[in-house]
Amino acid sequence: IKLTVIILISLIIFIIFFLISFKRVANKEKLSPFECGFDPFSLSRIPFSLKFFLIAIIFLIFDIEIVIILPFPLLFFNKNIIFFVTFIIINILIR
Repeated sequence: IKLTVIILISLIIFIIFFLISFKRVANKEKLSPFECGFDPFSLSRIPFSLKFFLIAIIFLIFDIEIVIILPFPLLFFNKNIIFFVTFIIINILIR
């Protein structure tokens, strides 16, 4: 009986997915061929502010640091000096 329930639920999910994902109306613009070589209406390269780049780099550094710091409480349970020294060296290099 468990197998029939599993198969029934799987079929119901598959049918619902099929009904939801079915495209009923074809978009004329999407079905038309794409023509290359036209002149763009505006510049494709927008000037990028350096502030956003610096914020992204700082976020990346702190994100990596958090990933390294999160397992730190587990090092005390392990009591392995190699992990602890590696953790300290990586933190010194990051800062």
